[in-house]
Amino acid sequence: MKATRGCRISFHVTVVAAAIAYIYFSTVFVFIDQWLGLWSSPGMLNAVLFSVVALFCILSYALAIYTDPGRVPSSFVPDVEDPENTVQEIKRKGGDMRYCQKCSLYKPPRAHHCRVCNRCVLRMDHHCVWMNNCVGHANYKIFFIFVLYAVIVCIYSLVLLVGSLTIDSPKDNQQIEGSYRTVYILSGLLLVPLSLALGVFLGWHVHLILQNKTTIEYQEGVRAMWLAEKGGHVHSHPYDLGAYENLISVLGPNVCCWACPTTRHIGSGLRYRTPFEGSSTSRS
Repeated sequence: MKATRGCRISFHVTVVAAAIAYIYFSTVFVFIDQWLGLWSSPGMLNAVLFSVVALFCILSYALAIYTDPGRVPSSFVPDVEDPENTVQEIKRKGGDMRYCQKCSLYKPPRAHHCRVCNRCVLRMDHHCVWMNNCVGHANYKIFFIFVLYAVIVCIYSLVLLVGSLTIDSPKDNQQIEGSYRTVYILSGLLLVPLSLALGVFLGWHVHLILQNKTTIEYQEGVRAMWLAEKGGHVHSHPYDLGAYENLISVLGPNVCCWACPTTRHIGSGLRYRTPFEGSSTSRS
């Protein structure tokens, strides 16, 4: 079941909120107004489109913060005799079932303990200081959609910024001087590195989704691949179902809802499909 939590407003969350607000107001009331004229038909159209994308970005960000990433039930005990559970994760040393000494709970597959949240998180990807929350089973898609919309917002704003500088503005050119000059300089210094960083970050998570990996699993997989090659074996990720099936497992079966910050398709997060199971087997 998806749960929500109270948000502790942190410094990093405040910085992100301030950046979103600054980018929105500078884009609509400076770049669009200077280039197209805010009350012209092209200006209003771009203002509405940008506002819609910004709204989805803000909504996704808020949901990613408030959505609990997934807790391990206190009653969870791995069933090693379950014929449908073809993959059991064990400790590297000793071969015992994974058990968290800090939480006093068995760890389901893909779960890890977060030292910041001080608890185990289902299908943990990483702890995000910019959200003051972990990214895990229940909010990974929301987090991914937020990054997607953030990239669109930054690139859209950057295009409008460049356009308003290269095209003769119907406004008085003297308005660009003074305070507007400061807005353009600050926006350029913010949007260029932010667009590049978020673009690379989005591409990285697209790569992870296509392989059905988390950031932690990628890091562990690098070591496992090295050990496998050293022993003359071939390492394969146990949850890789193929590109399309991997996309469905994260974004949902309805392609029309892939860009929506919804998570109705996720299961309990206690077990996941593997290539060793039939394609009709669903997560529970």
